[in-house]
Amino acid sequence: MLQAFINSFRIPDLRKKLFITLLLLAIYRIGAYIPTPGVNGAALIQFFNNVAKSQGGGLFGIMDMFSGGALTRLTIFALGIMPYISASIILQLLVTVVPYLEKLSKEGEGGRRKMIQYTRYGTIVLSVIQAFFISVWLENPARFQGLQIVDYPGWGFRLLTVITLTTGTAFIMWIGEQIQEYGIGNGISLVITAGIISRLPTALEQVFTLIFTPAKSIIKYPFFTLAFMSVIGVAVVVAVILITQGQRKIPVQYAKRIVGRKVYGGQSTYIPLRVNQAGVIPIIFAQSIILFPATVAGFIPNAGLQRFAEALMRGQILYTVLYSVLIIFFAYFYTAITFNPADVADNMKKYGGFVPGVRPGRPTAEYFDFIMTRITLPGAIFLAFIAVFPDMLGAWLKIPYLIASFFGGTALLIVVGVMLDTMRAVESQLLMRHYEGFLKKGKIRGRR
Repeated sequence: MLQAFINSFRIPDLRKKLFITLLLLAIYRIGAYIPTPGVNGAALIQFFNNVAKSQGGGLFGIMDMFSGGALTRLTIFALGIMPYISASIILQLLVTVVPYLEKLSKEGEGGRRKMIQYTRYGTIVLSVIQAFFISVWLENPARFQGLQIVDYPGWGFRLLTVITLTTGTAFIMWIGEQIQEYGIGNGISLVITAGIISRLPTALEQVFTLIFTPAKSIIKYPFFTLAFMSVIGVAVVVAVILITQGQRKIPVQYAKRIVGRKVYGGQSTYIPLRVNQAGVIPIIFAQSIILFPATVAGFIPNAGLQRFAEALMRGQILYTVLYSVLIIFFAYFYTAITFNPADVADNMKKYGGFVPGVRPGRPTAEYFDFIMTRITLPGAIFLAFIAVFPDMLGAWLKIPYLIASFFGGTALLIVVGVMLDTMRAVESQLLMRHYEGFLKKGKIRGRR
């Protein structure tokens, strides 16, 4: 792996791509510290600390994770890339119900470009809406225990905040697209990963405090706990990699076709059905739904709503059970949206392909649906377990949630998945130039 890393910088074209990627990610992280005008930063941080103590973070914790901490400081990148993710998910859902979008998604490169343009428009619209409500929400100091967060409230502040936050999100979207075109890897995913990894130094600082400051530590055996956490961390990462890479290979045989004097087809291949087809989307959906009551309860003084929100706090039994059920449900729901067995079967039949022992057409679609329904279950159960594992680990070892979050949940799934995709992209560039890659072993020697 070290030799492959060195070879990556020996190739001029690949070295340029890597430097462009790192430069754009550095610009993104610098922008995460530029504050939005008119906001009292100290009062805002105090408010979010109160929210974290009372609600366990709520929806703000999710948004802050995706923005790399920019939300708690309300910087120009406070909205992060969440509007883009939301617009992409909404568009994917609309493809299944809007015939025009479904037709557009099947038109090749031209249709893909139009879908990307619609996603950009949706991102801007969602950013304007979210930024406006954030500006109005921050202006009322009575809701924030007497904290004066906005120095000069009014329409001037609202308009400035909407323009600033929307422009920041558009700029992040542009950074992701530039990485995609001129850099290496998936730009949007790398932006999200950079924001998540930016919290790692703070987590390491908390670990250092727990171990080397016994007076403040609540852990009885800190060094033993650190060794145990290291073993658990490696095991969880390995398990995530296995599930992320896991797939069921369906053999496909193509019949021979004679066109003139040439013979086409006749080869054998396979269709890979992923165990975790939905990726991290089910966890994001489930988190947004289950944390919404707790977030709303923080601003509505209703006793019944407060008790319901407390029952859905992180660590409660109802929260764990309902959270797991929602993840399993959305895993099947999103898999049904992104994988259409009928379309796959029709395309195979069109080009003369068939699964050995299964008749083409509808029986093939039913066979794919049968297989996908069953391999999705272990993937969904694993997603549910990995999502609640940080809560279990934090309660067991008495460690802060920021530390425990790196042992599972959305953050770990995103980081591992993006790192694997990026390594695969770099490896393909190396193998094209006769260098060894990261993920495969061989005897091909690199050339200078």
